[in-house]
Amino acid sequence: MARSWQSQLERWRQAGLIEPATADAIRAWEQARPESARLRIPVLVAIALGGVLVAAGLLLFVSSHWEALGPAQRFCLLLALVVGLHGGGAAVEERFPPLAVALHGVGTVTLGAGIFLAAQIFHLEAHWPLGLLLWAIGAGLGWALLRQWPQLALLALLVPAWLGSEWAVAVQELTNGLHHGAGDPTALAVPAAGLLLTCLSYLAAPIGAGPATPARRVLLWIGGLGLLPTALFWLVVSLWGGNTMPLLPLPLAFFGWALALGGPLLMGWCLRGARAWPVAVALGWLLPSLAMAWGDQDAVGLFTYLWWAVGGLLLLAWGVAEGRSERINFGMALIALDVLAFYVSQVMGALGRSASLIGLGVLFLGGGWGLEVLRRRLVARAVRPEAP
Repeated sequence: MARSWQSQLERWRQAGLIEPATADAIRAWEQARPESARLRIPVLVAIALGGVLVAAGLLLFVSSHWEALGPAQRFCLLLALVVGLHGGGAAVEERFPPLAVALHGVGTVTLGAGIFLAAQIFHLEAHWPLGLLLWAIGAGLGWALLRQWPQLALLALLVPAWLGSEWAVAVQELTNGLHHGAGDPTALAVPAAGLLLTCLSYLAAPIGAGPATPARRVLLWIGGLGLLPTALFWLVVSLWGGNTMPLLPLPLAFFGWALALGGPLLMGWCLRGARAWPVAVALGWLLPSLAMAWGDQDAVGLFTYLWWAVGGLLLLAWGVAEGRSERINFGMALIALDVLAFYVSQVMGALGRSASLIGLGVLFLGGGWGLEVLRRRLVARAVRPEAP
């Protein structure tokens, strides 16, 4: 792979895209340069694994000696770990940048542990979600100063975690002692809707076809990894979330919905500007399924499967329109899971055991083949360069 540019250069020359003299000049210039210092994948894996092992070792060391230390010693140890890790990252920044990224990342993780352990050391009875907020502020400052992906990833995870923890505490305090089973799904539907829309906002970070910037690629990965779990969470809440939930006070419910729906829209606008309309479309798709949460779950029936198939088609259209293959893949996966769930829940029960298994096999073989053919065509159409 170190000389892969030579094969690409030869292909371009044979295709007539560049002149032979230009190709010779490029080859001579590349060969005159010193060998690239780009790290191989095994080295990067070793650095990442080393960072995880260092963090685990530090936590084990601290936990094994924690009881033998006094409060001042405990606090100094936590402070030394945070300062030492970030100081080590700053020391090797020029000579080995990947190691610096790993040390700064472990230092930011250690900051969160230090915040919560410091409260334990001094027996502070504080509002515990504030610890997540302080950790998020630290990660945000780290991202502003370092511009490294671990701080951005932690910031993208910690802000929703802080908002979710604040919501959980507020719901617990205001509904303590209220009668459960009132049929109000707001307590679970608010975080479910907020998480799903947040993942879609992260997934929408890259604009247009082509490679994304490192920061947007980090958000893309987080949104992609969280999209299917949060979609499943929303499905469960929309179908069964209101059976045992108490009725929330109107101001709390209004504030929760405003934050859950408006926060991702604001994030989408910050990331995409006027092109944030897909997040608004996702919110519009969310509202009918939200209405199902207050309705009769036994009467939902076929509409649920049709509506989730519409969501998959919207992801497909979005991916084709902007030339993003990952959105096409997610849309196709959502449609496939929706069809499979419909067959298992609605069709298999009406068939015999042998017929249902045969049908399931045909569904996997024929449906999987058809969806894969369609996916490849859509991806090829999405990534095809426009004619000049």
